[in-house]
Amino acid sequence: MKRKSIFDTLLPILAVAALCCASPTLRADEDKKPVPTAEPKKSDAPKKEEAKNAKPDKKEESKGDAADKKDSKDELSETTNSVTINGVEVKYKATAGTLMIKDEEGKPHVSFFFVAYTRLDETNANERPVTFSFNGGPGSSSVWLHLGVLGPRRVFLKEDGGLPPPPFHLINNEYSLLDESDLVFIDPVSTGFTRAVPLEDARKYHGVDQDLESVGDFIRLYTTRYKRWDSPKFLIGESYGTTRAAGLSGYLENRFGLYLNGIALVSSVLDFSTISFNAGNDLPFVLYLPTETAAAWFHKKLPSDLQADRKKALKESEQFALGDYSRALMQGSALSASDRRHIIKEVARLTGLSEDYVDRADLRIEAHRFFAELLRKERLIIGRYDARRTGPNVDAAGDSPDYDPSFTSVLGPFTATLNDYVRRELKFESDLPYEVLTGKVQPWDFNSARNHYLDVAETLQEAMTHNPYLKVFVANGYYDMATPYLATRYTFDHMGLPPNLQTNVSMGYYEAGHMMYVNQPSLVELKRDLSAFIHSALPAK
Repeated sequence: MKRKSIFDTLLPILAVAALCCASPTLRADEDKKPVPTAEPKKSDAPKKEEAKNAKPDKKEESKGDAADKKDSKDELSETTNSVTINGVEVKYKATAGTLMIKDEEGKPHVSFFFVAYTRLDETNANERPVTFSFNGGPGSSSVWLHLGVLGPRRVFLKEDGGLPPPPFHLINNEYSLLDESDLVFIDPVSTGFTRAVPLEDARKYHGVDQDLESVGDFIRLYTTRYKRWDSPKFLIGESYGTTRAAGLSGYLENRFGLYLNGIALVSSVLDFSTISFNAGNDLPFVLYLPTETAAAWFHKKLPSDLQADRKKALKESEQFALGDYSRALMQGSALSASDRRHIIKEVARLTGLSEDYVDRADLRIEAHRFFAELLRKERLIIGRYDARRTGPNVDAAGDSPDYDPSFTSVLGPFTATLNDYVRRELKFESDLPYEVLTGKVQPWDFNSARNHYLDVAETLQEAMTHNPYLKVFVANGYYDMATPYLATRYTFDHMGLPPNLQTNVSMGYYEAGHMMYVNQPSLVELKRDLSAFIHSALPAK
């Protein structure tokens, strides 16, 4: 019996995420199945009926009323601090706490946890941009973008993003985006400290449309409470957070008439057919190939002519993937023997794998197999979120790795520092566990999926058509094997934007993985690109 790997267990939770992404298999017909509910035990019935008919105890009733009132209140902590960015001191107010989302009758539904940073030396809030940020999963809090790139504090890691020795700590983030925009970090339902009210209702929010509604309602409420309706507004999402951001571009417009100035997509996935390795779907095999070439180049597994020039290797891989390779996979069993031999040879050449392995895989290399196969002789696996990272292959004969070394290198530092920071510096107290990355949102309801795969590219296209000032920036890591860069490019090339709006989309490429900002040189470049993007999307004065 095949030993179940950690990928079999965690992929539905981690699948596309900066550490934070969406599930790779998005079968609408499967995900729409109703979740079974347990039948009450017969012995419970008399107790329930007895409780129903019993007179309420006044003391207990008053306690319950007090608890309800407490639960329905916002809890906020405000502190002030400063950070030096580009040699300039930026003073800011940090607000950490909860906003209660209620219906029009005043009934509480969700207690949303957020952390907001507002620059103090800006006198005209109407001209000051505000950026709402979140990660993905589904099931991830906003900790990664918060303490990795955007906020005024960031996690200390090795320069290449590697794991430092514990205990972990934060440092001032000289690359924070706070000099360009106020920042609001949102934890979706069941992540971070965000909880449904009552808790048993949480499942109602664990789905594509439900998530858009709840996060969109928070953005609307924050914008109203803090008087930011006249401010330029941006979204920055990572991984499944990019899916959420594209969906919100439509929800915010259609529900509240709220138009955005810009959306930044970090490690993007809008069309899930581009990354889902399912029977009958050859698209991911094509779109992953150049990232596999990049990984093989980094680990010195390519032939000498390609190893000498990574730019040349990637260009050749892209051309082959979209040309001969794509045509070959489209033919299936009709592919001639001579053409098959040619494809086997080229795939092996561009991936660093053996021709025998490519042949046995029927020309199709699934990503999880590539993680285990590329460095199998060295008994190493490579990372999914960052193919540069390696770890011991504890199951050297297995098809899939037992863990992701690029995930384990960041989980501990981000978890520890967030839990300390929110209490020690932001002065927000809670006995709840901060859910950095939780499986409690599973199964996720992909109710908007079409033809088996969720696709929100059309939603973004419509939002850009209705609001021709909306600009989009996409950040891609060359070594990201969760949301490969060619899949993102393919999605935007097929979005159907009219020519006059295609220039509203710009892309950046970084020498790192899914969380490109944990790599110090890429962090510097990403800050530069995000700053330029914010400026490009602001109205001319």
